Amino acid sequence: MSIAIDRLAERAAAEGLLDVAYTTADSPFGPLLLATTPRGLVRVGLPNQDAEELLVDLAARVSPRVLEATAPLDEARRELDLYFEGKLTDFELPLDWQLSRDFRRRALRAIARIPYGQTRSYTQIATSAGNERAVRAAGTACGTNPIPVVVPCHRVLRSGGGLGGYGGGLPMKESLLRLEGVLDD
Repeated sequence: MSIAIDRLAERAAAEGLLDVAYTTADSPFGPLLLATTPRGLVRVGLPNQDAEELLVDLAARVSPRVLEATAPLDEARRELDLYFEGKLTDFELPLDWQLSRDFRRRALRAIARIPYGQTRSYTQIATSAGNERAVRAAGTACGTNPIPVVVPCHRVLRSGGGLGGYGGGLPMKESLLRLEGVLDD
């Protein structure tokens, strides 16, 4: 069945009819929804998010030409598997930033530069994004991050070291930080 779907997706892409390919990937937290465009990974949906709502949003904001296809996301799935196994510290996936704009995009690009096993504060992210007073906006950028885990908003903490929030829930944030050696077991 998936071979037929992948063939259909390949044909659609070859004919310029596929703008967004999506699939799911297993994670220690539950299934992730992955979506890519010809530019790169555009969306990682967390297990606590409604996959159907995310697909409707992608159709509205990116293109209505959305098709389930595993092959275009094989590398993303492979890198995420390695990351969750503790064997990958730097994602090398091309990213499509079109779901964020302006300050949020600058903040997310700053977050993407946080090295594995390190953290930054919301204030540091706001400063890196060009406005040291936009701390709440930096938090909003984290909360609306369309590519969590790969763009590691879990590495952003409150100034006093508190965890802050996380779209996947605090237990997931804590687990990711433990995986990276930031928090003790």
